[in-house]
Amino acid sequence: MKKRFLCVLAILAFCSIAAVAAESADSTTATEVSAKSSSGVKYLAAALAVGLACIGGGMAVGKIGAAAMGAMSENAELSGKALPFVGLAEGICLWGMLVGVLILIM
Repeated sequence: MKKRFLCVLAILAFCSIAAVAAESADSTTATEVSAKSSSGVKYLAAALAVGLACIGGGMAVGKIGAAAMGAMSENAELSGKALPFVGLAEGICLWGMLVGVLILIM
């Protein structure tokens, strides 16, 4: 399943880069070509940063949440200790969004 997802992601990345390159081939100057291709790659990079961070964060929250529920079923006092770890895993998504915004600004 993971290999299929990565293959589809790679194919989409190559197709979008090829589309940007084909679109920029119509212009006449090299400056316009580099400006168009860099803006397209910039949007793709921001989307990948946010998307992959959210997928990773979701997988982490799922595993940590399942383990926390299992631990709390045996000992209810562990709920306060497990909650910060879920918050740390959600922070991965926020960092991905921050990186995406920084890519778009620069």
